[in-house]
Amino acid sequence: MGRTDQLLKDLLNGDRAALARAITLVESTRAAEQEDARELLAVCASHARPGARIGITGIPGAGKSTLIDGLGMRMIEAGHRVAVLAVDPSSGRSGGSILGDKTRMERLATQEAAFIRPSPTSGTLGGVARRTRQAITLCEAAGYDRVIVETVGVGQSEWVVDRMTDLTVLLLVPGTGDDLQGIKRGIMESADIVAVHKADGADRSAHQRTRTELQQALTLLPPRPSGRRAEVVLSSALTMDGVAPLQDAIERLLIQDRDSGSQQQRRRHQDMEWLRTAADEEILAAFHADPTVQLLLREAQERLARGEGDPFSVSAALIAAFRKASAPPP
Repeated sequence: MGRTDQLLKDLLNGDRAALARAITLVESTRAAEQEDARELLAVCASHARPGARIGITGIPGAGKSTLIDGLGMRMIEAGHRVAVLAVDPSSGRSGGSILGDKTRMERLATQEAAFIRPSPTSGTLGGVARRTRQAITLCEAAGYDRVIVETVGVGQSEWVVDRMTDLTVLLLVPGTGDDLQGIKRGIMESADIVAVHKADGADRSAHQRTRTELQQALTLLPPRPSGRRAEVVLSSALTMDGVAPLQDAIERLLIQDRDSGSQQQRRRHQDMEWLRTAADEEILAAFHADPTVQLLLREAQERLARGEGDPFSVSAALIAAFRKASAPPP
């Protein structure tokens, strides 16, 4: 591998700084670094250690980061090494992100057995950063056996996290209209556990009623690929009530899926989906890097700015030009 030999050695030894550098390399858009990243990922995939991938999703403000702080601490106490890939929304104007999740995981951030990596979405649909799937492989190669993916929480497109984790926890907040999430099939069908979060107010009966209603709503949805339906729990990161039962539910389902072969089947299906995604990304990158396309694209944008033509016919012409430019000589 050459340039990344030492980086790979340090990463496989569990060095957190090396893991951070490796993820930065994977996130790079430079052509030379992308080639290094592909070689690094190929080796790391063969060194990935058995573990669990857990998605935590829900609307902004649901308390995902605070809950992960409590869950992560309990996992470390149980002897696990925990990596958190926290995805923050990017600005549609500047492209920047606040990346403040680490500040909401105060206890976890101080642990030697924890690694927290905030990443911007960079416009990726579904609240999951473009390179999150690759970052999971790097974390597992570095010896983290519990990888938690925290999503932005943008709505029904959160199903994307279901394509890269073994288990998905959906956080809902009582009293904020979240009860209506029960009718949003896209997000509910992708959940293995539904946690009614911030259930720490005085009205415990209302929280229990919300739990019962959601459990009933879930019976109307098709079961998960594992054959079961999501279970509903009450939790509060503020008082830590329900965090232990939530962790127990997570570990129990992980063991069930591992023993039944459901986890392996789910990962194989995900690999096939990500093969298509990776191929799409490579083709798109090649399209935009093509000099002919770059020239024609600037000209097309100028024509559209003058009100000439339409985006659909112009895009078809661009694709035709790209095919011609990339076709092998006769």
